[in-house]
Amino acid sequence: MSEVRSVDWDNWPAEMPATLLFVIQGDQILLIEKQRGIGAGKVNGPGGKMDPGETPLQCAIREVQEELHITVTDPKKMGELYFDMSTMPNIHCHVFMATEFTGTPTDTDEAIPMWKHVDEIPYDRMWDDDQFWLPQMIQGQQFIGRFIFDDETILWKDVVFDPVEASEWNKEALPSL
Repeated sequence: MSEVRSVDWDNWPAEMPATLLFVIQGDQILLIEKQRGIGAGKVNGPGGKMDPGETPLQCAIREVQEELHITVTDPKKMGELYFDMSTMPNIHCHVFMATEFTGTPTDTDEAIPMWKHVDEIPYDRMWDDDQFWLPQMIQGQQFIGRFIFDDETILWKDVVFDPVEASEWNKEALPSL
């Protein structure tokens, strides 16, 4: 295993602002099998890189429309993730959840949609960090997570589900929650 590198989180450079959005209806979650880009072949929620001038909410809605041909109608910001990566740009990801949408989830060249029972989420096909925050988010908990990755392996993690505690290490992370 690689040695954990030191990260100055107060001055940490986010090279790629991004979003994820998970649609949850009852005990079902809408996931995708990513077809291209970062995470191709993995299962995740729809999302991607923010365009210049775009807000996280605008990006989340756009990405779901592009990847699944649906429009979420009640997105709620649930958390933020900070990924210090060794083999790709550092990512600051805004995570949203929704329960309602219009349209029909449709295969695209970017994503193949799949509904899964929340007790059958295929964590073994997802990024390693998802298991540390997704179950709690599904239960309605807001969160902040920081991860150091070596390639696709987590070397270090810190996930906080108390917004007050989380704001102590990143005072700008939660104003929009």
